[in-house]
Amino acid sequence: MPLLQSSDYHAKGPFKNAFFNTVYPALLRKVDGLEYKRERFTTSDGDFVDLDWSRVGSKQLVLTLHGLEGQSDRAYIRGMIKFFNQRGWDGLAMNYRGCSGESNLQLQSYHMAATGDVHEVLAHINKDGLYEDVVIVGFSLGGNLTLRLLAEVANRRPSWLKAGVAFSVPCDISSANTEIHRWFNYLYLRRFLKTLNEKARIKAKQFPDKVKLPTKMPTTFYEFDDWFTGPIHGFKSGADYYARANSLQILDSIKTPVLLVNANDDTFLSPACYPDEIAKESQYLYFERPAHGGHVGFGQFNSSSPYWSEHRAFRFVEMIVGTNVKKALNTTKS
Repeated sequence: MPLLQSSDYHAKGPFKNAFFNTVYPALLRKVDGLEYKRERFTTSDGDFVDLDWSRVGSKQLVLTLHGLEGQSDRAYIRGMIKFFNQRGWDGLAMNYRGCSGESNLQLQSYHMAATGDVHEVLAHINKDGLYEDVVIVGFSLGGNLTLRLLAEVANRRPSWLKAGVAFSVPCDISSANTEIHRWFNYLYLRRFLKTLNEKARIKAKQFPDKVKLPTKMPTTFYEFDDWFTGPIHGFKSGADYYARANSLQILDSIKTPVLLVNANDDTFLSPACYPDEIAKESQYLYFERPAHGGHVGFGQFNSSSPYWSEHRAFRFVEMIVGTNVKKALNTTKS
């Protein structure tokens, strides 16, 4: 029954405010001492995603998946990879289609259920069997992808894919959308839609016969997903996209250890995004809900020090991988 009853993240001072804990790490945290080497990976449909590597010569790898309109240079991605690097793990930050500073080639880009490219990247990075242990750490949209992917491989998981960690996940998308449209989240919503609309305009120029710009560009996710995300990616509508892309409905299918951390004060999340009862019945889903943390926050003022989320992810991974190592050793002895 992996429902974790308590959390050791204790917000201090202004970090007890969800808005501050969300904004401060996103805008003011700097993670130095990490250099990427970029690889352009060609997908099976002739598109590309850019992969940013930080290798230390390990047989263990952490793959990070960023949030909506994020990319590999976000502080939460850099911080996670740096933390794992310092503990002997290689790191790989995946940029989704159109998220690495260059528009992708195909009409389709990425969305809350677009695990296809992640599957291809996983197969690519371990095609030669270099890595003995691979774990995925996803944030927000990337956390939803992490949970969905682990459910999809439940009955065919490669032995080297050992665990997942997901932070700040709107695992019930429809009800989470209600929250993001509340007045106190207006600045976040406007920022997301600004870049999403810009990318949609580019797609309209690339594919004028398939993308028709509306008279007025969307000002809500409902409008954007009804017009663009849903139809472009094979959904009947925005509502159909929300219903089919959420991860809440597949959490009980997961057969890989995964830690889900959603802060109680995350203003992006609805009550349905806290799957206590599912975790109580699961052997694999570990669910933790700190009192504070905001959305992909869990911050502190000393940006040169690792954040709690990085410590927490590594502790969980170490527990799972360490357990597997012990099992192997016991099997050898017997």
